[in-house]
Amino acid sequence: MSALWIGLLLGIGGFALDRAVGALLRGTFDEQLGSTLNSMLASAEVGPDGEVRFGRALADQRFFEPYSGLYWQVVTTGQPPFRSRSLWDRRLGIGARTPALEPRAYTYAAEGFAGDPVRVVERDAVLPASATIFRFQVAQTTRSLDDQVHRLRRTLYLSLGVLGAGLFALAIVQTTYGLKPLRGVRRAIAAIRSGEAKRVPEAFPPEVLPLVTELNALLDHAEEQAEEARRHAGNLAHALKTPMSVLLNEARGGAADLPLSVEAQLATMRRHVDHHLARARALGRRSASSARAEVWHALEGVARAVERMHADRDAVIDLAGDHALVFRGERQDLEEMLGNLLDNAVKYGGGRVFVTVSAEPGPVVKLAIEDDGAGIPEARREELFARGARLDTGQPGTGLGLSIVRDVAEIYGGSVEMGESEDLGGLMVTLRLPGAG
Repeated sequence: MSALWIGLLLGIGGFALDRAVGALLRGTFDEQLGSTLNSMLASAEVGPDGEVRFGRALADQRFFEPYSGLYWQVVTTGQPPFRSRSLWDRRLGIGARTPALEPRAYTYAAEGFAGDPVRVVERDAVLPASATIFRFQVAQTTRSLDDQVHRLRRTLYLSLGVLGAGLFALAIVQTTYGLKPLRGVRRAIAAIRSGEAKRVPEAFPPEVLPLVTELNALLDHAEEQAEEARRHAGNLAHALKTPMSVLLNEARGGAADLPLSVEAQLATMRRHVDHHLARARALGRRSASSARAEVWHALEGVARAVERMHADRDAVIDLAGDHALVFRGERQDLEEMLGNLLDNAVKYGGGRVFVTVSAEPGPVVKLAIEDDGAGIPEARREELFARGARLDTGQPGTGLGLSIVRDVAEIYGGSVEMGESEDLGGLMVTLRLPGAG
């Protein structure tokens, strides 16, 4: 493919260069004839009998050599042509019959010039002391011009041919040796796919080493994701194994309270499934997305929804802090974490919640959620992050909220901590998440 493009571009470039230089040579040729024509006009005068004559002879010796290839002629109506000696017994034809007020050039193949095309530059002029219109003509065979163009083309095409051969050779060398490391990378990836290796070796040139490094990082990430999936599958299987065993044993034993047991164990199984589904969704979105979410807009929306949901408790959620912070992750995950924390703050507090948004170095987005409830003893705070853990069984819930918040936050590299609220006297939950700088 590279050879095809090299040939195509060289062909186009050679054609354009040939046309441009050929046009330049022809323009120079016409300028020389035009300069001679101006010399004729400058030295021309009218004789006593109304004929044209030159006050001084034209300098080029070829005008005096018969059939030299360079000619001049002056013609007018009613008089024989006034010609250079080089024309001898020939005469130049007249171009267009229309007046030539400015110099004009044309080429024609005239009889008597041995088949050589002749380039003519002509102009009409009225000389002093005469009302007669004379047409002055200067002509030259194009043999010399054609020879120059031919030599130019030969040199041009020879040069482009040598250049093309060199580029073809370099393309072959580049394909054979320059891309050899990439073929090595391909073999290494094939070995990984077949199970013969786990990583791409880093014994490559510096130009290819960044690619190898990124490939190995991608392999490590994929292995980490696979290990995470295996771990979640194992955790879910282990978590479901106990309630399933309980149901199986009670079904075989014909327990009288079997419906209640089924309901209780199914609720447990549902908690485990919801928990692992939330983690799986967060993991999938984190690994496949570079999304950004505006913290304040998400917080406002969640706060309004929680206030409406707990309207019977006259819930009030006050917000303060930096409006411009951005979370480096999916907005859906941010809203899920905020929803669980605000719902818990209203549900287990007195209905008053205060949220402060601030930034920390890193960059890190810090959200402090305070409520006016009774608080939680420090010794029991860590228990709330266990799946299904609930200290107040009088309130509805599954006990998964804080566990999901911690799992999703840790997936993004964040954290969740509990403390005491100095302003409201209840619990303060501090959520730290990665910010977008």
